[in-house]
Amino acid sequence: MAVLSIVIPLHNEEESLPVLYQRLKGVLNSPELKDHEVILIDDGSRDKTWAIVEDLVRQDSKIKGIKFSRNFGQQSALTAGLDHASGDAVIMMDGDLQHPPELIPQLVAKWKEGFDIVYTKREHNKEYGPLKNLSSKTFAFVFNRVCQVAVEEGVLDFRIISREVAESLKAMKERCRFFRGLVSWVGYKSTCIAYTAPSRISGKTKYSLGKSISLALTGILSFSSRPLYLAGFLGLIATFLSLCYIVYAVYVKLFTDFTVPGWTSILISVLFLGGIQLITIGILGSYLAMVYEEVKARPAYIIQKTAGESRSQRGIKIA
Repeated sequence: MAVLSIVIPLHNEEESLPVLYQRLKGVLNSPELKDHEVILIDDGSRDKTWAIVEDLVRQDSKIKGIKFSRNFGQQSALTAGLDHASGDAVIMMDGDLQHPPELIPQLVAKWKEGFDIVYTKREHNKEYGPLKNLSSKTFAFVFNRVCQVAVEEGVLDFRIISREVAESLKAMKERCRFFRGLVSWVGYKSTCIAYTAPSRISGKTKYSLGKSISLALTGILSFSSRPLYLAGFLGLIATFLSLCYIVYAVYVKLFTDFTVPGWTSILISVLFLGGIQLITIGILGSYLAMVYEEVKARPAYIIQKTAGESRSQRGIKIA
């Protein structure tokens, strides 16, 4: 019988974790899902999340715990879980119950039908306001037009992948990771399950506006060099407009008597060219920052503690 690995990043989830475990057990107790392991990754929580993980490990031999030395981010936590997963298929999901465990049988059923990747798509979430929905639509629109891979609007990090896909993802060594893009990039046969996200039982989303923007930029810069070409294109536009203005200025000077020394035109020219230069420098700086992060070759995460049978691969384990 196939073994299922379930990877769940956690960050300050002391209230939702016990509920998550009970709902998981209710789903995983079925005969077709009894061969499983659950890998809980504590991504630098400041509450009692790790203590609860240790209690769950003592209660259930199928639970494994990994504690990071600090908060490395959700993408690094998913990387750690993937590195330690040993199942024939791996499910990635959040620990705040926005990814309902009750969908797991549907994911597994689709995987058994022959799909290597079964991802989920959020159709509606009452907690998301117009701004959140607009930002999600905008990101999908921009990403799909500038990147070499495509992501569907509303697609989440709640998915099941086959062992072949997991090994392909593990072979990628980049530190700046965007799993939605990576899973799409590797290819393989895929399908989607749509669902309505439930209300959050406690707390609020761990992804602030700043973190969401940072992840979006990481995704775009990781999968496209077109912003660099955009910077060059903006430079060409600025040069063309500047040449047009120079021709106009020379014409007025040589062939008319209407030469008014205007500060407005000078100010507009300086601001326009300065804005183009700053945009270009910002794009170049973003790519340079990503290169800087990669060439340092630091580990994607550092494991401080483990609970249950677990092993460190790409991360560094310290005593």
